[in-house]
Amino acid sequence: MPSTNPRTYEPVTPRKVAFLGLGVMGYPMAAHLALAGHRVTVYNRTTSKSIAWCAEYASTGEPKHAEAPRLAAQGADIVFCCVGNDDDLRAVTLGADGAFAGMEPGAIFVDHTTASAEVARELHGAARTLGLQFIDAPVSGGQAGAQNGLLTVMCGGDQAPFNTVQPVAMAFSRAFTRMGESGAGQLTKMVNQICIAGLVQGLAEAVAFGQRAGLDVNLVLDVIGKGAAQSWQLDSRGKTMVADQFNFGFAVDWMRKDLGLVLDEGKRNGARLPVTALVDQFYGDVQQMGGGRWDTSSLIKRLK
Repeated sequence: MPSTNPRTYEPVTPRKVAFLGLGVMGYPMAAHLALAGHRVTVYNRTTSKSIAWCAEYASTGEPKHAEAPRLAAQGADIVFCCVGNDDDLRAVTLGADGAFAGMEPGAIFVDHTTASAEVARELHGAARTLGLQFIDAPVSGGQAGAQNGLLTVMCGGDQAPFNTVQPVAMAFSRAFTRMGESGAGQLTKMVNQICIAGLVQGLAEAVAFGQRAGLDVNLVLDVIGKGAAQSWQLDSRGKTMVADQFNFGFAVDWMRKDLGLVLDEGKRNGARLPVTALVDQFYGDVQQMGGGRWDTSSLIKRLK
């Protein structure tokens, strides 16, 4: 759910929108759209979650829930989506009950799933054939970013629909940026995950080293965080690593899915990713330890 200290929303023309997928990211993202004044219809595979969402945000007007993506998308100017993977995305867009079947010509589908660039291009083409628009728009910022309405969103697709979507999506975004043509948003998210994988492994090794050396590692983090070693990961996950706390944030299972996309794309484009491939294996070790739902900072568990 959104932060207990809700953000201020910029005035924008209210739109009729749909949101497909009410997981840990989608639930608060849809809420920010409603709180910003948009008319929201939600769909979730588990209908009880859609009903609960509508009850929680009843004060925003008349939020609705639908039994199928097609029904949620009917009459919507923009259909937002955040589901699990490529197959989930195809399931909510294509076929007789998919969102594309319910959307009117000119409507825009915005996909916040972290998926492959390949499926983004596939669905962009399928949408265009139907007279629809498709934007791939994966996000960074995690559950906290979604709750606080401060996600960083990287987009691929045509300029005109991007311009239409941007002011609406700023309800849950700190930045909403077009990176290029279809698939560019997903490729940018892959760059993001490559950076994070290396940073978290480096931080895990640093914390484990400091502990072995008998240092006050929390003090060490305070000091080096004021210098060139500073990063979001150090600031946000360093001391929780020290405290052996991993019950929050972005799960290892999700990171392995994302790194699988990265490594597949690397095979296609010839990019050399030795560190990323190694860290992916390390996350596999964490899964074998029973840590699939631990936060990604749990890489340090392998070193203890």
